[in-house]
Amino acid sequence: MQSKLSDIELIEQTLAGNQAAYADLVKRHQRFVFTLAMRFAKTREDAEEIAQDCFVKAYRNLASFQQQSKFSTWLYSIVYTTSMTFLRKKRVDTSSIDDDEGYIQIEGKPSAYDAHNIENKSRSFYLNQAIEQLLPDDAAVITLFYKGEQSLEEIAQTLGMEANTVKVKLFRARQRLKEKLERNLKHEVKELI
Repeated sequence: MQSKLSDIELIEQTLAGNQAAYADLVKRHQRFVFTLAMRFAKTREDAEEIAQDCFVKAYRNLASFQQQSKFSTWLYSIVYTTSMTFLRKKRVDTSSIDDDEGYIQIEGKPSAYDAHNIENKSRSFYLNQAIEQLLPDDAAVITLFYKGEQSLEEIAQTLGMEANTVKVKLFRARQRLKEKLERNLKHEVKELI
């Protein structure tokens, strides 16, 4: 069964012409690639497009992977650069998080917001909401460190920075995340008291 093979073994098999080996690599990394792309793109459609582009680019450049870092680090650097390029091309209009129009209820229909209000109070919901409010660079550093479980050195390689710069960015991103969580949860805390 190919899923027990290491990334390096799957890469070697792919380069030898085994397309199924690359499919296994994609399956192994697709969830996190999509999650990281979603941190940048904000919409599912854009994140899916970015993720697909990333796997195509990775496949085309697989022979250039020099194994000086983990495959995931190399792949996530592709996600980062592809996402930044995509965002520059798209020049997404952003709306305020405080914009109430997102919760307008159509008359006669139950509000999805009301139906999921209890579910949305979970920690992961608020954490993801706060991460989405961060700048793309901050969201990337937080996501790679906590969800990708990458070291500072691996993140530095992914983002093309020095490890000390990543350490400072991570510290600042944590501070901004804390501020977002405090602001978002202020109302929730008042309800608990």
